[in-house]
Amino acid sequence: MILEKIETLLHEVSELTAQNAEEVEQLRLKYLSKKGEITALMADFRNVPAEDKKAVGMKINELKQVALAKINELKEQVETAEVTDNDMDLTCTAYPIALGTRHPLTIVKNEIIDIFSRMGFTLAEGPEVDDDLHVFTMLNFAADHPARDMQDTFFIEQHPNDVTKNMLLRSHTSGDQSHYMECHQPPIRIICPGRVYRNEAISARAHCFFHQVEGLYVDKNVSFTDLKQVLLTFAREMFGADTKIRLRPSYFPFTEPSAEMDISCHICGGKGCGFCKHTGWVEILGCGMVDPNVLEACGIDSSVYTGYAFGMGVERITNLKYRVSDLRMFSENDTRFLEEFTSAH
Repeated sequence: MILEKIETLLHEVSELTAQNAEEVEQLRLKYLSKKGEITALMADFRNVPAEDKKAVGMKINELKQVALAKINELKEQVETAEVTDNDMDLTCTAYPIALGTRHPLTIVKNEIIDIFSRMGFTLAEGPEVDDDLHVFTMLNFAADHPARDMQDTFFIEQHPNDVTKNMLLRSHTSGDQSHYMECHQPPIRIICPGRVYRNEAISARAHCFFHQVEGLYVDKNVSFTDLKQVLLTFAREMFGADTKIRLRPSYFPFTEPSAEMDISCHICGGKGCGFCKHTGWVEILGCGMVDPNVLEACGIDSSVYTGYAFGMGVERITNLKYRVSDLRMFSENDTRFLEEFTSAH
């Protein structure tokens, strides 16, 4: 009789199910507690004939082990289901989301910043919407100076009652330098990256917005030799240890003397190719000694301090490194183009 009851309980236990932790606990109490079904069998066990006690005892022990294993199994299932339900984000898409990559301009800009940071330059940034004073006047652009025509500027139409006057989208990041020098005394050693705007027709070689990185160093006894050595170090870090540079006289209102810097073409090794127009050289930046008028306009004594400045286009450097022929590709967000730079950072 008792063996039949044990077999019935074994079948019941094997078929147990539970939806939550409370149901699991009720099943545990029903079968394994002091007043449960298995404990009740022990009371009947006293009435089992002596010759059958061993077989019955083994069956009761088997039932207890099966019930215990089943209860633990149900408990684990319920806990797993609850964790899954609690952690489920119903806003997630049903398919994996591919991770993006850094934009090629960001990759190159960060590399430029890193190179100059290792030479002691600190990062300084200014506003994209600026005033005529900091973008032109403090940088030695007189009101009637023809150099203002070098850059076709986006001026911002303002309300007649607006106290700020002559606001514009900055046409170069040199204005960041005037902001910084206005508030800091030498020694100054900064690098200024940022987006600039000019009213130009968009084509494969030009755009109405692009990116620049400007550098400035002002201290006592700063010379053109210091500038040349810094730029040579930069060129070799960016384009390779065999890179050569040359400086050609040029003109910028805020530097005197001024120069444009070329690097030896890293594609043909200076031998001449279509990329460098068979000259062996490629122009990458403008530079020069800071004009004393700029220092004085920013409140720095030009009889005590000298300095140099340089500026380069990030798109230009990116083109040289990755040979991107069309500037428009940088702003069109074509994922096929951007995916080509997955391993570049």
